[in-house]
Amino acid sequence: MSEQEMILERLDRIEKQLAPIAATAGSIAELRDELAPRVNEAVHALILQLADVESDFQLEDLTFLIKKLMRNTRNLSFSLDQLKNFIDFALTAEPLMKTTVPQVIFYLDALEQKGVFRLLNMGLDAFGQISSQFTEEQMKEFGDGLVRLADILKKMIAPTTLDMLERFADIPSHVDIDGSRPPGFAELIRALNDPEIKQSLGIMLELTRGMAYLKK
Repeated sequence: MSEQEMILERLDRIEKQLAPIAATAGSIAELRDELAPRVNEAVHALILQLADVESDFQLEDLTFLIKKLMRNTRNLSFSLDQLKNFIDFALTAEPLMKTTVPQVIFYLDALEQKGVFRLLNMGLDAFGQISSQFTEEQMKEFGDGLVRLADILKKMIAPTTLDMLERFADIPSHVDIDGSRPPGFAELIRALNDPEIKQSLGIMLELTRGMAYLKK
């Protein structure tokens, strides 16, 4: 093979190696020509948007923000961890919420059907009217009075008190008021020997003795 043929073979081999590079360069040039208008439009739009905040933005503010972020890196990391925990909790609680929320809605609907919320609204309206007619000091006195009434009610529902009130309630069934008549002096003397009269007088004495507590 002559020297000229060897040179031509080398040139042909070099041309084959450069062909892909030339094709790639052509593709890059075409991509550049296609992207150039889009990039110019994006830059123009960015300039217009920045022009709106130009009067409110200062480079010192950006520097201050960067410094503040650097100083609060731990706080940001902690916040992100808490956000992750909250997301994990939401994902864990989601199945439970799907079963609980309908039950709560059903329970609230049952209360609505029973008129509970209507009664609550009426009670709030009543309290609103009361608060509009009385001063704060009077409302405080009412509160103190309710506390005392609650204490009295506590004593009234004691077993011994309820038992005595129940016995008092049975008295009318054992008394013939229509058949009563004014007794004479002799009848009063004879009545003192009646065992029931004696028991009644004993109870009256005990009640009278207990009334002395009112003076205390």
